[in-house]
Amino acid sequence: MLKQKASPESVILQEKEQESIAQLAQILSRESAQLKLVESNGKEIIIPPSVYKLLGQVVGAMASGQAISLVLHNRELTTQEAADILNVSRPFLVKLLEKGEIPYIKVGSHRRILFQDLMTYKQQRKVQRRQLLDPLIEMTEEAGLYEEYD
Repeated sequence: MLKQKASPESVILQEKEQESIAQLAQILSRESAQLKLVESNGKEIIIPPSVYKLLGQVVGAMASGQAISLVLHNRELTTQEAADILNVSRPFLVKLLEKGEIPYIKVGSHRRILFQDLMTYKQQRKVQRRQLLDPLIEMTEEAGLYEEYD
């Protein structure tokens, strides 16, 4: 049985893989494509639609030069891992935890944050930011200071 690593690990496209990843991204972008895995003994396994969709997203991101990390939703993160995901400092994250903005559990003396709780906070923060920015954009448009570009 494979044991999961304790922390999410990013995968970055290696230069020698660029051409293969680009070709794979092109194949996965076709909705009508049906991929199969072929085992060394010749047995074929059709890739299910849910895996196909996820694979397309991962390969597409890699082809555009983005690093990829997969994290299970029920995974517990350390405060440093959570801070890295939010792109904030660990002390700032700890303040958010202590203010009750993100739920956490204690494991001994260490705090752990569920990945799904962190993503809920991140989404709420995005919605709040949008609610604050929309009136500002409207005011600048009315004042003629904001132009949309197509």
